[in-house]
Amino acid sequence: MSTDAQTPSAETASANGAADTPPLAQKILLVTDAWEPQVNGVVRTLSNTMGELRAMGCEVEVISPADYPNSIPLITYSEIRLALGAREDVEDRFLEFKPDAVHIATEGTLGWDARAVCLKHKFPFTTSYHTQFPEYVTARFNWIPLWAGYRFMHAFHDKSGRVMVATPTMQKQLELQGFRNTAIWSRGVDIEQFHPRLRGMDGGVYPADLPRPIFAYVGRVSVEKNIEAFLKTELAGSKVVVGGGPALEELKAKYPDAIFTGPKFGEELARHYADADVFVFPSFTDTFGLVILEAAACGTPVAGYVAPGPQDILPNTGAGIVDDDLQKACLEALKLKREDARALAERYSWRACAEDFRRNLEPLPKERGRRFWHKLADLRKRAKERRQIARDKREAERARKK
Repeated sequence: MSTDAQTPSAETASANGAADTPPLAQKILLVTDAWEPQVNGVVRTLSNTMGELRAMGCEVEVISPADYPNSIPLITYSEIRLALGAREDVEDRFLEFKPDAVHIATEGTLGWDARAVCLKHKFPFTTSYHTQFPEYVTARFNWIPLWAGYRFMHAFHDKSGRVMVATPTMQKQLELQGFRNTAIWSRGVDIEQFHPRLRGMDGGVYPADLPRPIFAYVGRVSVEKNIEAFLKTELAGSKVVVGGGPALEELKAKYPDAIFTGPKFGEELARHYADADVFVFPSFTDTFGLVILEAAACGTPVAGYVAPGPQDILPNTGAGIVDDDLQKACLEALKLKREDARALAERYSWRACAEDFRRNLEPLPKERGRRFWHKLADLRKRAKERRQIARDKREAERARKK
């Protein structure tokens, strides 16, 4: 029998109440420890995805550290704040918003709080795997074994309906580590903000006497990004590092011939991509590498290792080279056409990224959802009353002490 004969028609699916078609969430609760004003690939991905979902008519509620003044910086990554003692408020906001679906984006304190709330109420949720956390930790603290990091990640993601990952390579890597509930959620790029027209604008962002070609890295300057592999590579011309981070001063002192610009934003950032001749991505710990698409959108070819991200995005596109030899990748990337890099970026959009994300969510079926929230109405009321009693008690205690 042919495949077509086995596939139900749209009319049949409609007649059967679209039983095989999962509902798409309209009200989406996102819980994340990485959010604005942080500037990194995770935040850009989440922010742009949520913006597209709102444009598609979804109602989105975001719970982030920005909502909680009682927070501490993450060790070795001070830009990320970890909210403390937020679980009751997370539960209140969950009950108040009544989402169709919950997505927990990060494995920080808010992520664990939201996971506990969902498990308490038997509410399905999805998660995402943005960073190779076990490799990241081992790169920073070599006395912590890789298996310990994966045990932590399993503990966080094991109850997730789907763990969203950016690339097939990352999906396979997690499956080899025992993850069985993965799904692809790709990435997008703003092809208007990052554009070839910026190349050489107003004379360019790099000094005219800077030796060419220019090989540039853009991103966080930290040990897990493997930037030193780039700086050690013998290349004619100039090496530029755009970004800030804990390893910045050490690398500046160790590699005085390289140019370190510090962090750049907006159009100035895009011009640094556009004025480079090759964008170098030496990381092994990223799960995608959004900067690859940003560079390509500016027409700049990419050189990287055979690693998650580069090996999924670049081969057979003419937009970049992946190789176990970074020097070879850089020199081969110099020969590529800038228009081919731009063509690769034009295949990625934030709308497609948001559609992937929405399809991967696990919303409650409509009828079950109505019963669920009706049942929890009294719970929400009692929770508010308990907290009001606790507040009144604390105020009375303070007044008594005076």
